[in-house]
Formats: sequence, structure tokens, C-alpha cells
Amino acid sequence: MRTLNNRELLALQIRVIAGLILRETRATFGTSPIGYLWAVVTPTASVAMLVFIFSLVGRQAPFGASLALFFATGLLALQFFNELSNKLMTVFNANRGLLTYPVIKDVDTLLARACLIFLTYLMIMGVFYGALFVFGLAPLPAHPDELIYAFLATALLGTGFGAFNAVLYSIWDTWLQLEKVLTRPLFFISGVFYVPGQMPPEATAILWWNPVIHLVEWFRIGFYSNYSLPLLDKVYPISVGLLLFLIALAGERLFRKKRSLV
Repeated sequence: MRTLNNRELLALQIRVIAGLILRETRATFGTSPIGYLWAVVTPTASVAMLVFIFSLVGRQAPFGASLALFFATGLLALQFFNELSNKLMTVFNANRGLLTYPVIKDVDTLLARACLIFLTYLMIMGVFYGALFVFGLAPLPAHPDELIYAFLATALLGTGFGAFNAVLYSIWDTWLQLEKVLTRPLFFISGVFYVPGQMPPEATAILWWNPVIHLVEWFRIGFYSNYSLPLLDKVYPISVGLLLFLIALAGERLFRKKRSLV
């Protein structure tokens, strides 16, 4: 049997991941267009509900003129991170049957699901922010390049957390419930409905350690031309995401035999 060269192995790997993405798409959204529509409706409804509640109590946007834009930059960034972190957690267990095929590895299933979530939220954010602009609720991004970097950094951090969660959950079932408890405060400590830089120094010193808040600030810098006092360190969330992803890859290899026996 002929041994494949590096180029052929890469092409095979790409075909495997592309096939897994199609499989994940059908499993997630079904074959009806309604499934894809629902992916857009859910985050839209979340932002609309926040805007409605704060409008009822006479709340103005903490920054800028658009309450919808301010909440969207926080909530959609947090949802994108959470979707990767949560949905990737169960990927190894859910696709265990596929591993009987020699060409499919655990990491392939992880990357396929991450790619699907990446593309889904790229569509969600494009449609949502486009709608805000069309209806006069938001201007065009002041720094589109920063918006792209923020999106990619969120994808990296979410994938790193998700891969780490996937390895941990595959060897310890209790982690599924524990992780939900630990990440629940993210909605309140990620700057979704306030400007972190306007908090007291004692609070910002603690909030700084949350990598998600840096992503929210990054998105807002992309939209606002004069966003002041940003609590942003671009290197920090990227470093955390890379570190967790590398730990996850090492853990996947280390506990591969143990997981196959579970």
C-alpha cells in the first residue's frame, strides 16, 4: 500500500473535516431552512429583550447613542464564546461512533464543530449588525479591522476553553454541571451592560482577569471611534486561548486510551 505524502495527507484531512462539518450542520440545524433562521432569531431575541427591559426603566446607552448596539457588542461576543465553550464540551462523547473509521480522529470532530459555530456566528453577527445599520440603530464600524481581530480572538478563546472542557468532560462526567455553575457569572462580569473602565479601580483590577471582558472591549473599540477607558489587553485572551488549546491537545493524547474505556 502506497504511503501518502504530506500534501495528500493534508488534502485528506481537509476532506474529513469538511465532511464532518456537513454532518454537524445537519445534526444541528436539520434539513429545513427554519433551523438556520432560528440560529439568527435566538441571539436577536436576547438583545431585543435586554433593550426592551432597559428602555422600560428609562435606561440610556452606557456609551454611544444606540442601546441596541452597546448591548449587542457585549452579548453577541459573550454568546459566541459560550457557544464554543459549551458545545465543544460534548464533542468527543457525541462522536465516539465515528472513531471506528481510521481516518477520523477526536481532534477532527472538535475542529469540525468549532468551524460550524465560527461560520454560524459570522453569519449571525453580519446579519444582526447589518440590520442595525439599515434601521438606523448603529453606524458603520469605526475600525473594521479591530472588529475582525476581535472576532478571531473570540473564536480562539472559545475554542481553547471548549477543547479543554471536552477533554475534562470525557474523563469526568461531573464537569458538565460544574462548568455551568462556574461560568454563569460571566453575564455579569463581562461588561455586557456597563462600561468596565468606568468601574472603581478595585473592581477593574478583579474584572481584568476575566478574558471575555477583553473581547467585549475589543468589539466595542471596533465599532466606536472614541471608546474611552478600555479595559483591554489584546495579548491576554489570545494567550489564554492558545494555552488552553495546547493543554487540551496534550490531554486528549494523554487520556485517549482511558476515554476509549469509559
